[in-house]
Amino acid sequence: MSSDPRPDVAVGHIHLDVNDVTSEYGFFLKHGMREILKRDNFAILELRGGTHLILQKAEEQVDSGMRTPFDLMVDDIDSAHSKYVDDGLKTSEIERGTIHDSFTVTTPTGYVIPVNSSHVAGPV
Repeated sequence: MSSDPRPDVAVGHIHLDVNDVTSEYGFFLKHGMREILKRDNFAILELRGGTHLILQKAEEQVDSGMRTPFDLMVDDIDSAHSKYVDDGLKTSEIERGTIHDSFTVTTPTGYVIPVNSSHVAGPV
């Protein structure tokens, strides 16, 4: 029996209430997530490692400028930044750090999502 080098646990699901499920779903799908399920007021997308992002129609309007309760991590921060900029999305400049390089991008609902460079320590 071989030993699995991955960590024993993972984040299963993260949840985000949004103003418009369709536009947020399109945003996340276009920028690297995998389609799982799409309905008018509910959608599920998959991230690397199997984590699912659940989008649900907000009961009350979500205010623009609110930070998401999670961040995203990408292998190529410069390429990710360029894609968001090329798509005409509001992004900050890339800040170079000692652990992560990072920037923020604003979703159609107006959420601000931090995007960080990866520092994965092994198979995930």
